[in-house]
Amino acid sequence: MPLSLNAALSDLAPSGIRRFTALAQETSGCVSLALGEPSEATPLEVVSRAQSDLAAGMTHYAPNDGMLDVRRDICAYMKRSRGLTYDPKQEVVLTCGATEALFSTLMALIEPGDEVVIPQPAFGLYDSIVRLCRGIPVPLDTSRAQFQIRLEELRAATSPRTKAIVLTSPNNPTGCALGKQSLDTVADVARDLGFFVVCDDVYTQLVYADGFSSFAERHKELRDRTIVVESFSKPYAMCGWRLGWFAADKPVAQQAAKVHQYALSCLPTFTQPAARIALGYNVAPMRASYRARRNLTLSALDAMDLPTVKPDGAFYAFPSIEGLGLSSEEFCLRAIQEQGVALVPGSIFGCEGYVRLSYACDMKTLEAGLTRLARFVEALR
Repeated sequence: MPLSLNAALSDLAPSGIRRFTALAQETSGCVSLALGEPSEATPLEVVSRAQSDLAAGMTHYAPNDGMLDVRRDICAYMKRSRGLTYDPKQEVVLTCGATEALFSTLMALIEPGDEVVIPQPAFGLYDSIVRLCRGIPVPLDTSRAQFQIRLEELRAATSPRTKAIVLTSPNNPTGCALGKQSLDTVADVARDLGFFVVCDDVYTQLVYADGFSSFAERHKELRDRTIVVESFSKPYAMCGWRLGWFAADKPVAQQAAKVHQYALSCLPTFTQPAARIALGYNVAPMRASYRARRNLTLSALDAMDLPTVKPDGAFYAFPSIEGLGLSSEEFCLRAIQEQGVALVPGSIFGCEGYVRLSYACDMKTLEAGLTRLARFVEALR
C-alpha cells in the first residue's frame, strides 16, 4: 500500500518566477529583467556590524520574537514613517523575511474552508500559503480597473466565509499603489463583513508617487483586524539576509507568534543588531534611482506601443502584450530564445495578456534588456 503525503501540496507548482530566472541563467548572454531583487549592495555599515558581531561570538539563540531592541526600533520606524503605534513586547515579531511573516499570520487566521480574497495580478505566494492552510483563495481581477479595487467587484468576491483579504501596495507585479478610494472600499467591506486585512507592505519605502497612503495608515480604526508585514529585503538591499516582521493587534500577534516559534524558533542572532542600523538608513537615493529607471522603462515601452499603467513604486512595470498573438508564457519563452532577454509571464500572477518587467537591475543592464525587448516586439509585428 503506497504511503500518502500532504494533499495540500499536490496542487502547488514550483515558483514560476524562479523557473524563468533559472532559464535566463542557463541561456548564455541572456539579459534578465525577471527577478525582483535590488542590484545594489547591502549598506556597508550594516554588513560591518554583522561581521563584527559574528566575530565576537554572537551565535547563541535569540529571543523567539527577536531582540527587544530591534522590535523597539521597528516600532519607532513605523511610528515615524506612518504614524502607526505598536507594543514592541507583544505586537511585533521579527521573522525570516516577509515570506515567513505572511505564512505565520495567515496560518494564525485561516481555518479549513475559510476564503481569502487575493486581488490580482498578485504574487503567487499568497495563493500557495492559503492552500497550505487548507483555505480557499478567491481571485479578484483588477486589470479592468487600472489595477484598483472597485466596490461591486469586491463585494462579488466576498461571502460569509471570507476570513481575510491580502493587499500589496505598491503591487508586485504592476508597481501600482492602491488609491484612497480602493483603500476605503476595502475598509468598508471589511468592516461590514468582519474580515482581516493582511497588508504586504514590503515596497512602501520605495514609493515615488505623491499622495501615497498605506491601508494601516489610512484606516487606523481597523487596527484590530489589520496585520502589517514588512521586510528589510527591498529597501535596504538585504534579500539574502531574510529579515522581516509582522505587526498586529495583540490577540492576533500572539497567535501568529506561536506559528513563528514552532516553525523557526528564532532568527540568527548576529544579524539582528545590524538590522537596527538598516532601519536608520536613508533610502531616498534608492528611490530616486528607481524613479529614473521607471521613467526610462516607460519611455521605452511607449515607443514599443505596449500599453502600461504607470507604476507608483517598487521596481516593476506590467505592460500589456495583447494583440501580439502570443500568450504571456509563449512571449517570455521566445523572448529568451530569440533575443536573450528574460521577463516573467503575467499568467504566473493570475493575469494573462501581460508580462512583468523588473527594473531592479543597474541602468546598463536595463538599457540592454529594453533594446533587446524592442527588437523582439518589432519582429513579432
